[in-house]
Parts: sequence; C-alpha cells; structure tokens
Amino acid sequence: MFHEKLATPFVTRAFIVAVVAVILTWAARLSGLLPRLDLTDFNVLHIAGQMVWRGDIADAYHLPNLLRVMRELTGQEALLPWAYPPPFNLVMALFAPLPIGLAFLLFIGATLIAFLLVLRRISGLLFPAVILALFPSLMLTIACGQNGFLTGTLIGLTCLGLLQQRGSAGLPLGLMVIKPHLAVGLAAGALVMRRWTCLAAAVGTTLLASGIATLVLGPTIWSAFLRGANEASANLAAGHYPLYRMISVYAWLRSSGVPATLALLAQSAVAVTAVGFVLFAVRKRLPQRQIIGIAVMAGLLMSPYAYDYDLPIYGIGFALLLPDLLGRARRHEQALLFGLGWGSSAYGFIIQTLNGGVAGWHPPSPISLSLAGPMLIALLALIWIFLRREPARAIAGAPSPQTLASPPVQTA
Repeated sequence: MFHEKLATPFVTRAFIVAVVAVILTWAARLSGLLPRLDLTDFNVLHIAGQMVWRGDIADAYHLPNLLRVMRELTGQEALLPWAYPPPFNLVMALFAPLPIGLAFLLFIGATLIAFLLVLRRISGLLFPAVILALFPSLMLTIACGQNGFLTGTLIGLTCLGLLQQRGSAGLPLGLMVIKPHLAVGLAAGALVMRRWTCLAAAVGTTLLASGIATLVLGPTIWSAFLRGANEASANLAAGHYPLYRMISVYAWLRSSGVPATLALLAQSAVAVTAVGFVLFAVRKRLPQRQIIGIAVMAGLLMSPYAYDYDLPIYGIGFALLLPDLLGRARRHEQALLFGLGWGSSAYGFIIQTLNGGVAGWHPPSPISLSLAGPMLIALLALIWIFLRREPARAIAGAPSPQTLASPPVQTA
C-alpha cells in the first residue's frame, strides 16, 4: 500500500528528529542565542500573557494599543492582532513570566507531546502514516509558535471520550472555548448522537472557564473582546490579513476578488453543508468512529477565520478515518489524499516564502491567492466518497471503538 512505502520506522524517526531540531532552533533564535527572528505569532501570545500581569490585557484587543505594547516590549511591530476569548489569556499568562525562548520551548514542547500521545492512542499502529500525512502541519505550527497542538489535543481527547461513551468527553470540548469555532462540528456530532451528559459537561466547563476569566481579568474584558472581534471582522473583510495563510472558502473567494458579503454567504453555506453531512452520517448509522471523524473534519469548515496552523485537528479526524479509507481507496487515491493534505497544510508557508524572495528571486507582485481552502474541500469530499464505498479489504492497525472503550462496570 502507498502509506507502507513511505511511513517506515526510519522515516518516522527522521521526522521526529526534524521536529525536535526545529523546536530547539526556534527557541534559541527567540532567546537571542542564534540570529533573531522577526516577530512571530508566539511573540504575540507571550506579549498577551505579559499584559495580563501588567493589568492592561483589554488593550490587546485594539490593534493600535497592541502595536504600542509590541514596540515597548520588543522594539518591533507586526500586524498580528489579538482576538482570542478571555480564557485563553489565562493560559498564556502561565508562560509570560518566563523568558520567551524558554516559554516557547515549554508551550510548544508540552502541547506537542500531549498531541502526539493522543494521536498515537487514536491511530494505533497507523501512527507513522498519520505522522506522514500531518508532517507539514506539525512543522508549520512549530514555526508559528501557535496553539494548534493544544486545540488538537483537546479535540482528540473529546473524540476518545465520545468513542468510550464517557460524559467527561465534555470537559475538553468545553475547554475549546479558547477557539470555539473549531469545535462546532464535534459539538454538532455530540448533539445529533444525543450525548447529553457530554454536552452538559461541555457547557459547564465553558461557563466555569469563562467565570474564572471574568473573576481574574474583570467583567470589562468581555466588552473589550467583543470590540476586538468586531475589529478583526472588519479587518478580515477589508483584506488586511494574509488570506493565503487561511484555509477557509471565504479566504479563497476574497483572494479571488469576490465581494466580502458574497464570500461570507458562501462560507455560511459550506458550514451548514458540513454540519448536514454529520447529521446524514448519524441517520445512515455509519460506524461511530466515522461519525466522529467526519464531525472533526466539519469543524475546520465552520469559520472564515481559520488558519493553516489549525490543521493539527485535521490529523485527529484523519486518524479516526484512515483505517476505513485504506480499506476502500486504491493506491493512487491514497496518494491523492496524502498529497491534498500536504498541499493544504504547506501552501500558505510556501507562498509566504516566495513572497519574501527565494535565492535572489522575488515575485513581480506579492502572491495573495488562497488555495488551501479548495484543497481542503476537495480532500474532505474525496474522504466522503471513499467512505461511501464497500470496503475491499480489512485494514489492521488502528484501535477499534471496542478496543478504546472502557471495560464494563462489574456489579455484584
């Protein structure tokens, strides 16, 4: 099979070594031990954490104020806005007292290890194949210093809990309040599967996390957050963000010259359709693993404001679906799945590199077209088509829902 030719133990070990090397290199550059980087996303995460301790975190939600603090703390500025819900401020406040290089090392290292452990639990012996499919996303998330491993871990833990039919699956689902748009598909899946205890736990966790943020940061943090969300929406509609780094249909259409209103309507239609596929999967009584995997994938199609560093979540859905896909897709179709996954993950980074110039070459004008969204749509469409086939063969390697399930409770 295709994946067996590439996802060898040697290749997997080489990938892991490369990931560790990049983490250590980026930490050293942030620390000044190697030539410094321009401001990265992690700089903004670290600055926001510092602003919590300074008591001016509300200013982070207004870009001119955030740029002023950037200049004050780093001597640089970059168009890196802050639009995270208040509970995430508390997460970054934990790392803010540390020097930025050490904070990066601990944040990225800890969340990556947690993500890989959850991914290994879901994928079983197919873990090397999933790592192969996800490698560009892993490297990109590290290079950005973003929270894709954290959200991927929370989504993965929710999936494991749903497979085991545990109400506590709602705890990590509720913690997705830090990036709620990425959890909409999974929440819809839990709803149509009637996992009421899970949903109740998710609501309770969300309220608790929001309450703690309100208590620590003050109630005015929510009005600042709402103003920041409106500001971010206006900047997105105006095209001030790098659309080529986004993975949404909205970004694709806007970068193609489609007016913002029409692009948003198209994005809404895609989101409704994605949720509809989750509902259809439940009505057709597809295997539980497939339903949950489809719900995870649907979450990536919800928001116009979704970036390539959010794609570790794709790895969770892919791990859930891969055993069934390998039993239904031909070798060249498997290669196409892996290729589209790589393309949607790496496209934005490649364009960013080209726009910055490569080996003395600069594009005549900056490349702004966003193509990750259509590649992701094509990938998910193919996954759906392949899942509708009758399996040609059984694929061993991934734990079944029965294997993942908790042992039955013994009663006297």
